[in-house]
Amino acid sequence: MPRQVFLYDQPDRFVAGTVGLPGRRTFFLQASAGSRTTSVALEKTQVEALAERIDELLDEVVRRTGGNAPVPAVAPAEEADTEPLETPVEEEFRVGTMALAWDGEDECMIVEAQALVELEAGSDEDLAEAEEKLLQDEENGPPVLRVRLTGSMARAFAKRAMDVVNAGRPPCPLCSLPLDPEGHVCPRQNGYRRGL
Repeated sequence: MPRQVFLYDQPDRFVAGTVGLPGRRTFFLQASAGSRTTSVALEKTQVEALAERIDELLDEVVRRTGGNAPVPAVAPAEEADTEPLETPVEEEFRVGTMALAWDGEDECMIVEAQALVELEAGSDEDLAEAEEKLLQDEENGPPVLRVRLTGSMARAFAKRAMDVVNAGRPPCPLCSLPLDPEGHVCPRQNGYRRGL
């Protein structure tokens, strides 16, 4: 089956969001253009890492161009998007591998999220080689969401993504693990249940 590529070149909207209650949230990346919307599921840690790497890459672009790239230092207020995900949220695939790049010619960020790939068990070297070959296969590789963003759109995405990640359960002041609404078994309290 040919590789499925969900391509969005400067979409109307590209956001990270969640479905569900804190502690049981499912994280999504969602791109929209016109009447077309693509949602892919991923882990909270992947959203956080993506937001951090986007900001780092944009900072590096600004540094290397001496401030001449069209990249704002912080997310512009007019680009802020606090709306929920577009519904219904239909998962196209679960993200396994992500990649970022800066296209210096078009002066835009490229975000790529590829589907999680499950391979047959073998030696670690064989698995790594097979995975790399599959991910590079433009015709038969796993599905991929590829989004091209302006510097402003990328900064706004990163800010919202970090806001979404930080909107979860508050951390325990003693052990920093997330507090559940019904309480928390804190390892630093020798397992005694601690309330909010």
